[in-house]
Amino acid sequence: MHRSRALAAIVFSAALVAVAAVPAAQAPAAPKTRIAAPAQKPHTFALGPADFLLDGAPYQIISCELHPSRIPAEYWSHRIRMAKAMGCNTISVYLFWNYHEPVEGKFDFTTGNRHVAQFTKLVQTEGMWMLLRPGPYVCAEWDFGGMPPYLLKDPDLRVRSMYPRYMQAAERYINALAKVVKPLLVTAGGPILMVQIENEYGSYGNDRAYMKRLRDVWVTAGINVPFFTGDGPTPFMLEAGSLPGAAVGLDSGSNEKHWELARSMNPGVPVFSSETYPGWLTHWGEQWQSPSVPNLIKEVTFLMANRKSFNFYVAHGGTNFGFTAGANSGGKGGYEPDVTSYDYDAPIDEQGNATPKYRALRDLIAKYLPAGQTLPPIPAAIPTTTIPPFAMATQASLWDHLPKPIAAVHPRTFEYYGQNQGLMLYRTTLVGRKSGRLEITDLHDYAVVFLDGQRLGTIDRRLGEKAIEIPATSNASPVLDILVEGMGHINFAQALIDRKGITDRVALAGMTLMNWEIYPLPLADAWIARVATVPPPPADFKSLRSGLVFRGTFRVETPADTFIDMTGYRKGVVWVNGHNLGRYWDIGPQTRLYCPASWLKPGQNEVIVLDLLKTDASPLKGATTLRDAGR
Repeated sequence: MHRSRALAAIVFSAALVAVAAVPAAQAPAAPKTRIAAPAQKPHTFALGPADFLLDGAPYQIISCELHPSRIPAEYWSHRIRMAKAMGCNTISVYLFWNYHEPVEGKFDFTTGNRHVAQFTKLVQTEGMWMLLRPGPYVCAEWDFGGMPPYLLKDPDLRVRSMYPRYMQAAERYINALAKVVKPLLVTAGGPILMVQIENEYGSYGNDRAYMKRLRDVWVTAGINVPFFTGDGPTPFMLEAGSLPGAAVGLDSGSNEKHWELARSMNPGVPVFSSETYPGWLTHWGEQWQSPSVPNLIKEVTFLMANRKSFNFYVAHGGTNFGFTAGANSGGKGGYEPDVTSYDYDAPIDEQGNATPKYRALRDLIAKYLPAGQTLPPIPAAIPTTTIPPFAMATQASLWDHLPKPIAAVHPRTFEYYGQNQGLMLYRTTLVGRKSGRLEITDLHDYAVVFLDGQRLGTIDRRLGEKAIEIPATSNASPVLDILVEGMGHINFAQALIDRKGITDRVALAGMTLMNWEIYPLPLADAWIARVATVPPPPADFKSLRSGLVFRGTFRVETPADTFIDMTGYRKGVVWVNGHNLGRYWDIGPQTRLYCPASWLKPGQNEVIVLDLLKTDASPLKGATTLRDAGR
């Protein structure tokens, strides 16, 4: 199955196991490849005609995909050791451009879980190698495929091409990142063996000049390790997405025919399965995805028995904290937003635990160890805690904390005003037409509609909804409010230009509505913190207009991981001690949001909930798992 990303695996690692090239039915024998020492001095890594060559010797890459941005930095070492204990010798890493350049021209590669060098050095400390997948486009079910939404201010934007505005920004990012990673390359004594050029480009476009230009920018910036690409195993994808002289990644390489095709289209370089899928993504409103374990074991047996290099996408997914989750462009309404959890049904679950799938893969890979070698023990599980039910109370109304409005004849998108996601309120007084069918062209992504403060209903892009009925009223000048939530920007295929809010116009019974007041509400952590400190309303406060902020506290003696159970709430966002855990939505399947121990403190902890639909508070509690039973 071809999907929205590409991944490459690297060579065998020093303190990690080497893999034998023996059919699964036979007793494993010592591999022809030698075991490398941990990278401490400059090494050579090259692309042979068929093999990856570390210091001149063939290497099989067994790689685990981890994303530092989706894992609290305090747990980086644990997740890397989990991958090593499963039998991997390499860590493959996506870097998200928009996570490292949240404001145009201002880069952050050193704070929190943005610290690229720190993560890379932890990989090296564990005696493992690393594959770098820096974009500029990555997909990864991440907002806008990793590209910065500030690009969407350009009304003529074209991405993933030689379009000047895009390329200027992309080259600025590459040059800034190259300064960070250059000392971490294998040629400089670091663990980074290869760098990916773009990601699954053959699924999107065919601008060969663009792909070559990206490589030239990296080379000019001093990146002197081999490059690779990653594409689905079809002729048209490989023709458009591969590069001469770059290793060919297959998403995925599930059988020998895939390898034969890649070798015929780009001969003289190694081929590997850059994305072997042990799990899959889940959208809001779906059932949790759970791919077959027997099919996975069959595929990995093929790879191990034939000593083919490969990468697990993903070994551990982590969490789409805040507003980082992306969306696909399918489904009934051409829009499928991803859930907050990136558990992915991966071998290492969202909280970092070994699953039955993990143990099955570990047992399989262990069969190919050289004589006398064993895998490291599985690291101890991270402690969890339950939190007994605790009270929540109405803290504030969104409507009492609106910013100063911006006047506009026509609605404008979030990005026009420099906003990424969150909320935006569009308000107008009805003149002329005052009832009938209200139609939004186009809504991105979810709206709650009010008339004179009374909630009329919702419009959900995901379901293909575009309209709602506006009833007649005795008010001569009725006020229409459309509260729009922007969810994840589409991250794959042809619909990447996915601006949020009302993208064109609003019409009532065929009349275009003009003269709007627009209230940007990006839901920044600092804003929600201020709202949470205002004096709460009276105890008997009741509101029929949804858009309320709820607050509560709970105590823990010793902080441990937990999942905040949002059962009883409708749709919104949760903050714990100022940290944005992400979105919840009662359409499921996710009802619990992961909260790491590092975001808690001994004693009292604060929970803030902004719910778009609920008008009264309900208790919350903490659980130890994402789901009640099983995966």
